[in-house]
Amino acid sequence: MRVIISAGGSGGHIYPALSIINKIKEQEPNSEFLYIGTHNRMEKDIIPKYGIPFETIEIYGFNRKKITKNFKTIKCFFKSIKRCKKLIKDFKPDVVIGVGGYVTGPVLYSAHKLGYKTFIHEQNSFPGKANNFLSNFADKIAVSFKSSTKNFPEYKTVFTGNPCSENALKVEPANKKDFNLSENKKLILFVMGSLGSSKINEFLLKTMSSFNNKNYEILFVTGNASYEEVSKNKFPTNVHVVPYIENMTRIMKKTDLIVSRAGASTLSEIIALKVPSILIPSPYVAENHQYKNALDLINKDAALMIEEKDLKGDILVRTIDNLIDNEEKIKSIKNNLEELSVNDSATRIYNELKELVDRK
Repeated sequence: MRVIISAGGSGGHIYPALSIINKIKEQEPNSEFLYIGTHNRMEKDIIPKYGIPFETIEIYGFNRKKITKNFKTIKCFFKSIKRCKKLIKDFKPDVVIGVGGYVTGPVLYSAHKLGYKTFIHEQNSFPGKANNFLSNFADKIAVSFKSSTKNFPEYKTVFTGNPCSENALKVEPANKKDFNLSENKKLILFVMGSLGSSKINEFLLKTMSSFNNKNYEILFVTGNASYEEVSKNKFPTNVHVVPYIENMTRIMKKTDLIVSRAGASTLSEIIALKVPSILIPSPYVAENHQYKNALDLINKDAALMIEEKDLKGDILVRTIDNLIDNEEKIKSIKNNLEELSVNDSATRIYNELKELVDRK
């Protein structure tokens, strides 16, 4: 299979794209890939490390506050279409896949206009602007949440789950000693997405002294941008601080409770690994989609949620303490996560791609 794939901006788009690539390679080892990403976002650093041919386009999201900047955005969009058409004609793919982020707009649009088969995957329960736009040009649409099937045309939409979930199940668990953690103590993982959150970090720093002398340990992932500043502070001996963890699912397999944002890929891994969670959705994302993602778990009693505006005093400490030793509640959450799980998501996506490629 010859595949052009595009996704960008955050790990929540990039890692599902990588999971799809890995599944296609597993099923068809002779497949060839071209990844099209932005020139200045995370994918430019991540994708080349995997030996995947990588091309960039200059593209920006629309700026709601500074309207005049959108003239450049529109100019770059049309310029990118011209470049994407050349890349697509040269590569001659069997299918062009978009996995989220504004970079996918000109890529999938160009592929459709050239007559190539197109496929998009939506990770969030509420679709982003790019996928809303591209739903008009995609031959097939895959979604991560059953609740989001209603957001797209029924005749070409299929529920597959998030491909990161299948990948998470295959990962070898981390050795807790590698993080200076005890094997015989429960572990609380604090992580706020691939980029971290300076606001949540500030709140956690005010709260950390309250975790002193607890019967559990905390692994606090700050995000690379915040680590230097955060690490200057003093922490209780049961709190361990790191900037970033490559392949977070390794340590999630040893985690008893995770405190995190509600990005779609993180939730897919929480569901797949059945990790109890306290979700703090980011209120700064488009259409408040993390809150809507979280509701899919909250409505099934499969997680707890604290909105960022409610993060005051010792609310987080109390919520953790009330949950971590409540074996009945933990068991109930895990059972409810089991009911939500899709353990073959990447395989489902591959099957849909194969059917699309073979379609006359």
